[in-house]
Amino acid sequence: MTGGPLAVYYGATAGWERLARYDRVVLQPGSYPAEELGRLRRYGTQPLGHLSLSEDHGPPAPWHRHDRNPEWGGRYVHVGHPGWMQHVVDQARAMMAGGFGGLFLNSLNVELTFPEDLPHMLTLIAAVREEARPDYLLANRGFALLSRLADLVDGVLFESFSVAWVASGYAPWPPATLEAHARIAERLLGFDLDLYALDYCDDKGLAEFARRRARRFGLHSFVSDRALTRL
Repeated sequence: MTGGPLAVYYGATAGWERLARYDRVVLQPGSYPAEELGRLRRYGTQPLGHLSLSEDHGPPAPWHRHDRNPEWGGRYVHVGHPGWMQHVVDQARAMMAGGFGGLFLNSLNVELTFPEDLPHMLTLIAAVREEARPDYLLANRGFALLSRLADLVDGVLFESFSVAWVASGYAPWPPATLEAHARIAERLLGFDLDLYALDYCDDKGLAEFARRRARRFGLHSFVSDRALTRL
């Protein structure tokens, strides 16, 4: 197991003392001023800014597709659109200048929606890598790109590794999905990367199931609610 404890926190300001319990913490840009991020870094916690690479929650733009993500409401984008690529690089530059110690690359799984965007996604990740170098990059999933992605990032987070969000709340993935995720986790161990699992639940038994299963596959575990407002 590589890396150290990680938190993903999108709630209101938690206070640096609580965040400083973790080696790394993913935060939403704009939620913490540069001085707060600097304090975290001085106490040994690396704040990572959230950066979406294939979905946009901003105003209408020429890179938008017609469809939205049904779960989170963001507009899907044409990843290879020059305007989108520049927009993402500008965001990355602003976050690094604003005190973040690295970036969390989200919404990489375009193979599930627009597989033709996979080559553009690699190009965009490489551009962000150059902007953030030598600081830390953590990828959320991105398994279709893994053989190339591993050369561009420092760690991978396996979101929803053991627990799924269903209509009634939270539940373990079905056995076939758990087995498929296990095979991916075993593949991840073959790369020189920090490895993390993120699961959502509100039940102690289910949380312990997620933590225990993550440890079994060599992943640091973080468990929160679906809105990521719980540390």
